[in-house]
Amino acid sequence: MTPTGRQRRETVRMQAAELFEQRIKPSEVARRLRVSVKSAYQWHQLWRDGGVQALASRGPSGSRCRLSSRCLEKLAVYLEEGPAAHGWVEDQVWTASRVATLIGRKFHISYSVSGATRLMHRLGFSPQVPARRVAERDEQAVSTWREATWAEVKGPGRPAGATSASRTKPASPDGRPGDGPGAGAVSPRS
Repeated sequence: MTPTGRQRRETVRMQAAELFEQRIKPSEVARRLRVSVKSAYQWHQLWRDGGVQALASRGPSGSRCRLSSRCLEKLAVYLEEGPAAHGWVEDQVWTASRVATLIGRKFHISYSVSGATRLMHRLGFSPQVPARRVAERDEQAVSTWREATWAEVKGPGRPAGATSASRTKPASPDGRPGDGPGAGAVSPRS
């Protein structure tokens, strides 16, 4: 199992603490550990004030999830049931907006659309973007238009063999001019 970015950063901070204990200067610690000098000086200050514990990770940053683990389990079940089971019958698509609304209805907690997106990813779901179609759409009329009218409007297009916009002659050693580059390479200068 490979370590996460957070685990690697913590390992580097612990290595820095060991070097500080050996009275190695922050600039040298930065060079050895391949970190910025600014970071090394900040870590040195933290180490001086609080020891190795001050350099230990305090866990993930950012705000805590406002839903309990029990509520997250319920939300996953609701998402598995599908949108129609919760009032969205026009299509079977969970959008982030719908999930934010569902969270508000079921748990009385307000989530932004971006927060609902992150929550969905955390639960193993991805928000979908529904295809917007007019309710009165006539599929037969659309296919007839594509076959008849679009063919007229579109025009003939390029012929199948046309692949380049410029005309070039195929290169061949026999067709090289006598005064071109490399023409006198074989004959010695006099």
